[in-house]
Amino acid sequence: MFKNHKTNLKRRDLIFGALLGCGLTSILAIKRNKISATNTLAARLELKSFNFETVKVNEFGEIIDTKTRQAKEFIEDLDKSIQMEMVAIAGGSFTMGTSENEEGIWSGDSSEPQHEVHIKPFYMSRYLITQEQWLTVMGKFTVDPKYKNGRLPIAWVDWIDAQDFCQALSKITGKKYRLPSEAEWEYVCRAGTTTPFHYGETITTNLANYNGNYDAYGQGPKGENRGKATEVGQFPANPWGLHDMHGNLLEWCEDVWFNSYYGAPSDGSARSLIGWKLGRNPYKVVRGGSWITGPHSARSAYRSEYRFYRRLSRIGFRVACSLS
Repeated sequence: MFKNHKTNLKRRDLIFGALLGCGLTSILAIKRNKISATNTLAARLELKSFNFETVKVNEFGEIIDTKTRQAKEFIEDLDKSIQMEMVAIAGGSFTMGTSENEEGIWSGDSSEPQHEVHIKPFYMSRYLITQEQWLTVMGKFTVDPKYKNGRLPIAWVDWIDAQDFCQALSKITGKKYRLPSEAEWEYVCRAGTTTPFHYGETITTNLANYNGNYDAYGQGPKGENRGKATEVGQFPANPWGLHDMHGNLLEWCEDVWFNSYYGAPSDGSARSLIGWKLGRNPYKVVRGGSWITGPHSARSAYRSEYRFYRRLSRIGFRVACSLS
């Protein structure tokens, strides 16, 4: 799409400005028109239950509990053989951010201060968007993948590429797809837990794809360095049925980057700057850790930022879908 970041920066500013304008128009339209319950996405979908296995570890990374759980999802048929599984996420409140005694933070950490956030019900893709899903929706790769395997998550996509995918997917399906807000992402990653990882107090490379050559987290063990992304769904799900929330690829979120949570919204919406110029303040939030980063970066509360036009082998995304 845009092969030269420097020469196309102004063009991206114009595109983003148009998208922002459309977003504001949509918000005003929603305020003017009450949406009846029969028109909501939830009323039109056929949700199906699915079973999945979760594990819990102790402070040494040893599995101490295994459970079979159940969640609900709807299936988006992208092609005859390509589907996307969208998990129903119930609304609720949670404490966002890092606790003071959590290992791996420092004074003034960007994931402070902790604050209560209320999340409305929505849907989140069970897996990172894969290469086969990207190719089905977009028709071609933005950057030719160094490894071609349909079940591998799509990488080498920047934030605008992810927005383009959401827009194309929305047009194909008639639903409103978007990137999750940072708050929604952490809410789903934690899945009701308050520990550094949804697995427990630590993590191992048997449970997630991160660089095990780094120092272990807490009293957990060092592990394997796979040196690349792995197929989606290779590791146990979190308690709400989503995979790879820790590691594999960092994930683009909707939000503009801020250095702390001071002034962050409490309703789960994405943080933005009205009138923001991409060329002057181009950072967007990424979450989740990756195959190249250590376990500290895979924590539920960990957050980082990249320029919106960066395409890297460590960054991908998953999508969200609102109920209405």
